[in-house]
Amino acid sequence: MSQSVVSFQATTETEEAEMQMAAHAFAQALAESAEFQAFEQASERLRQDEPAQQIILAFQNKQQSLQMMLRLNAVSPQDQAELERLQDGFLNQPSVAAYLQAQEEVNLLCQAAANQLSERIGLSFTAACGPGCC
Repeated sequence: MSQSVVSFQATTETEEAEMQMAAHAFAQALAESAEFQAFEQASERLRQDEPAQQIILAFQNKQQSLQMMLRLNAVSPQDQAELERLQDGFLNQPSVAAYLQAQEEVNLLCQAAANQLSERIGLSFTAACGPGCC
């Protein structure tokens, strides 16, 4: 192997190690953020909230039973009203509201981080990442 190939591989391995360290540091900083901690706590409270879990399950079951009709936009007014009543029921649960608020705050934090990353690397991180990334 020539000297330039060995040098290039060493640089690439070093850069890869630096990127892994930076990614690890970012993940640790995110996990330690107040927003992520609040999200984790809200998530746990929601998991432990049996009444909220039952209401969510009832909504999901109704939604699943109407899945084909929903796709065809052919749900009866009675079924639509029942689905909306169930959805309102779980959205009005304090643990669900807290979870959704905490989730939104983590999303905003991640979007801010993605914007800073985009600025530093000179291209749109979120565009390169695809939908659902941030």
